[in-house]
Amino acid sequence: MNFRTLPTTGELPRALYTSEQVRGFDRLAIGEFSIPGLELMERAGRAAFDLLRRRWPQAKSVAVLAGTGNNAGDGFVVARLARQAGLQVTVLQLGERERLRGDAALNASRWQEAGGDWQPFTGMPRAVDLIVDALFGTGLDRPVTGRWAEAITAINAHRAPCLAIDVPSGLNADSGVSMGDAVQAAVTISFIGLKTGLFTADGPDCAGEVVFDGLGVPAAVYASSVLSARRIDWLKQASLLGSRRRNVHKGHFGHVLVIGGDHGMGGAPRLAAEAALRVGAGLVSLATRPGHLAPVLAARPEVMVHAVDDPSALQPLLRAATVIAIGPGLGRSAWGRALWDAACGAGRPLVVDADALHLLAEAPMRRNDWVLTPHPGEAAALLGLCSAEIQGQRLQSAQQLQQRFGGSAVLKGAGSVVASDGSPPPAICSDGNPGMASGGMGDALTGVIAGLMAQGMGVRDAAESGVCLHAAAGDVAAGLDGERGMLAGDLIDRLRGLVNPR
Repeated sequence: MNFRTLPTTGELPRALYTSEQVRGFDRLAIGEFSIPGLELMERAGRAAFDLLRRRWPQAKSVAVLAGTGNNAGDGFVVARLARQAGLQVTVLQLGERERLRGDAALNASRWQEAGGDWQPFTGMPRAVDLIVDALFGTGLDRPVTGRWAEAITAINAHRAPCLAIDVPSGLNADSGVSMGDAVQAAVTISFIGLKTGLFTADGPDCAGEVVFDGLGVPAAVYASSVLSARRIDWLKQASLLGSRRRNVHKGHFGHVLVIGGDHGMGGAPRLAAEAALRVGAGLVSLATRPGHLAPVLAARPEVMVHAVDDPSALQPLLRAATVIAIGPGLGRSAWGRALWDAACGAGRPLVVDADALHLLAEAPMRRNDWVLTPHPGEAAALLGLCSAEIQGQRLQSAQQLQQRFGGSAVLKGAGSVVASDGSPPPAICSDGNPGMASGGMGDALTGVIAGLMAQGMGVRDAAESGVCLHAAAGDVAAGLDGERGMLAGDLIDRLRGLVNPR
């Protein structure tokens, strides 16, 4: 997913808000700062039209799909401006025309007075270069059905790209969940405040490229509310690494101990160990089954591999470690459980993933010096829910994980969410791509976070920076050879370039 801004707005904002918060900003701008609602709608429509012309300068025909709310009013402004610019415009409406009220009704009248007309939606015209989605906006809180669902299906099936106004229709603006069906836009232009749902769950698939325009709303408006989440990416987080002094040695950059790799699962901890090395950990040890010793040494001799069949053999390794990464390939046999118990009692910071998370779910505990990295299934086990419930409330789930288990919780997936102890609102990573949906990616993330912690980053900074670094490396790898077929090793190969910006 690519994110950019209009030239006049600078960098895409970091602050994310709920739809209700943004509606509150809108009311404040109108009531306290005397910006007429009609003016805000005109600005929104003009911003969308200006983007349309820049993004698709060759488009000659536009179909605007309008509902009956304020989002429709924005669409009528786009239609009027497009017609004035000489484009062929078709406006199709869902819902009764009589339900248009206020500023939306006024802009419908302006469209009609300018010589435009509109008709009920009965299907998408085939000969159209661009579709403008002005059906729902931010207010949707129930499943899409009937003609509305038919319209969304028709938009997605059409050959023409779609520009979504504010939020793709059918997408819950807060959770990022598709409400049965949702528009898959090429570009979404969001107004006044960025909505959390654009950046997590189904949001990245539906929103496409995200563009922001604040519509000239005064900065003082935003002081009325605390943001609901923060958008983070590697561009911002990279500054936390800093430069290295010349007079240093490997001991200055910490010692990561990776624990895992039961019989037949030696690849997972090896990936974690290599990722920790690639982000700059000074030393990396791997405690695993004896059968994995030779293969790991042959592939990556820089990893200090230790055969551990008995937990007693782990004790000297635990004492030498700066941070412990446990879970990749650990299994849930007596061997894995014994190593888990030993790691928890070692008094070292932890990064906890995979099977170790299931062991934690069986015997919950809370501590402030660890990072938990569950995918939705593992989060469901930790919270006693199902995966669908986790995905339906990703921000709240990450916060519940953090509150129950302490430290930092990383809920992996599209738009990974990070919640931390005593931190600002949860963070959503806007880097990453679908190519990262392959085996071993989570193991690499475990190593990345552990490697950053070994170099002195605190739990929260390592969690947030690690998620963004991992995702950005995936983006670089996808940019080189495409998303499909990407391996965790491809991502790991790109880490070194990102932690050493040129």
